[in-house]
Amino acid sequence: MKKYQAILIDDEPTARDILERHLDKMDRIDLVASCKNAVEGFSALSSHHVDLIFLDINMPEVTGLMFANAVKGNTEVIFTTAYREYAVEGFELDALDYLMKPISLERLMKAVNKFLSVKEEEVVSMVEEDFTFFRSERKMVKVSFEDLFYVESCGDYIKLQTTKGMITTRETMQNVISKLPERQFLRTHRSFIVSLSKIDSFTNEHVTIERTAIPLSRSYKDAVLERLNKL
Repeated sequence: MKKYQAILIDDEPTARDILERHLDKMDRIDLVASCKNAVEGFSALSSHHVDLIFLDINMPEVTGLMFANAVKGNTEVIFTTAYREYAVEGFELDALDYLMKPISLERLMKAVNKFLSVKEEEVVSMVEEDFTFFRSERKMVKVSFEDLFYVESCGDYIKLQTTKGMITTRETMQNVISKLPERQFLRTHRSFIVSLSKIDSFTNEHVTIERTAIPLSRSYKDAVLERLNKL
């Protein structure tokens, strides 16, 4: 069954340790990063495809509410806090759940099962689709997965290189990758996503698609090479 990648952000070591031990018992949740502040959290988001964030609210400098407000795409958030008064604000940010510390294994499992139910509904609704839509030039443009070579982040916009030409969109990389099937696409760099079927060759430093060399960054290289060597 599909596993989902999660990160944990909490400035309290004891709270992180409790959640880490609970999550280690859950086969379908892969905790890829345990962060002590928002800076580490943003770094984890840039390095991994994150499906779920366990997020403390009362943190110094950048609060959990501020962090959640900056999260894009379809990444779900479950708030963790010792302060009940933040609940209303948390749910206004479309948080999936709100857990009061100390968090029991039973209560955490209930929240995770809620997350899994949401994700399985999304999979059922998308299973037959071989295309998606991106907003470009004030309209929604249909892009077939088979036509897409690669995606490149260029500052404030994203370039989608397809067999029919280039499409530009203002969507974030996190939102773009959430629309693409994992079995067909792979992130090689914080600025690049490639179609596996369109790769002509690869080395330890880059993949080549249509004579374009696309870099493998240090953060993604090992995972990319492992997957490519299994094809």
